Amino acid sequence: MDFFRGLPFPLAVGALLVIVLLRAGGTYALGRAARSGASRTRVQHLLESPRFLRAQQLVDRWGAPVVVVSFLTVGFQTLANLAAGMSRMSLRRYLPALLIGGLIWAVLYATVGLITFSALAHLYEISPVGAVLGGLVLIAGLAGYIVWQLRRRRSGGDRPIHTPISSADLTR
Repeated sequence: MDFFRGLPFPLAVGALLVIVLLRAGGTYALGRAARSGASRTRVQHLLESPRFLRAQQLVDRWGAPVVVVSFLTVGFQTLANLAAGMSRMSLRRYLPALLIGGLIWAVLYATVGLITFSALAHLYEISPVGAVLGGLVLIAGLAGYIVWQLRRRRSGGDRPIHTPISSADLTR
């Protein structure tokens, strides 16, 4: 992290962009290469997982925009790039999505990500206990949110917050 903090902003974004392009592009290439032989390996378990199937359905339906948006997520990004490769999304559609999503990720990481890391490092210098407790609170909050979302989905709570009222409802 100190390496990126010491770089001028455009150079830090450029270095992070190269890293994400290699990582995400490599995941895509791995997906393309593995598709034919995957049924005979341990990768088959990943291909049958609900998260991967959802990622593949989204990539099949929406294509490049899903790849771009995946760079704003944690965890889904790898699955979306793998699904794009395994569904053999054309390079003509994938490469622009990879470049746009990667650039967004690099800028966000070079700003918000490095600032957050610096703030945590500074807090740790002031109060190691406070930094650890703050990190645990953040992790617990994220875990609680994930559990809440999963329970809500399982209970069918993914319905719209309000249903539109028709004129027939008003006359009753």
